[in-house]
Amino acid sequence: MWYFNGQIIKTPKEMVIDGITHPRQIFRDSDTLASLGIKPYSETTPDGRYYHNGAFTVDESGDEVVGTYAGIAKDVATLKASMLDTINSQVAGKQSAIDWYWARAEKGGKAVPLDIASYATTIYSEQATKEGEVAALSTLDEIMEYENRPHTEVRRTGVGDETTSSTRHINMLEHWTANPNDEVDPAFVSLTAD
Repeated sequence: MWYFNGQIIKTPKEMVIDGITHPRQIFRDSDTLASLGIKPYSETTPDGRYYHNGAFTVDESGDEVVGTYAGIAKDVATLKASMLDTINSQVAGKQSAIDWYWARAEKGGKAVPLDIASYATTIYSEQATKEGEVAALSTLDEIMEYENRPHTEVRRTGVGDETTSSTRHINMLEHWTANPNDEVDPAFVSLTAD
């Protein structure tokens, strides 16, 4: 995008500047744009998960024009209610993936494997823990940290015993004990909260 004379230009178009008509192809030539006073434009918006867009300001002082929306923080109680909905949705999805074990057992089929029964119990335990953690959050910063918690992940490189580590930001609402039926990633070594 570009900016000229108070106007945001989203796509190349024919421009009339000082009585001269310039074809839309000028937007391919940064030197021509600069000579005409047409600057690159970018826009900054706050993270929509946590903020509403507020007042809009434009900074034309640099080589690039930047439009910025101020952030208006969303209500903490509303965000927490949404977080609890996410937890309940996660639990429902995880339980529905293993419910067939109990349906099979009730029809006289194989008994529910112990690892699956243990996993089902773990899901409800983790749900209670997560609900307690969300209830304890009292500020927007705490909510943002909970949904973007830094972790260090260690993975095998595939060359001998070498490993590499990297930082991952994990949404704790979506971080659960793995289902015993899930495929195991052979490169995975560990994941620990920072």
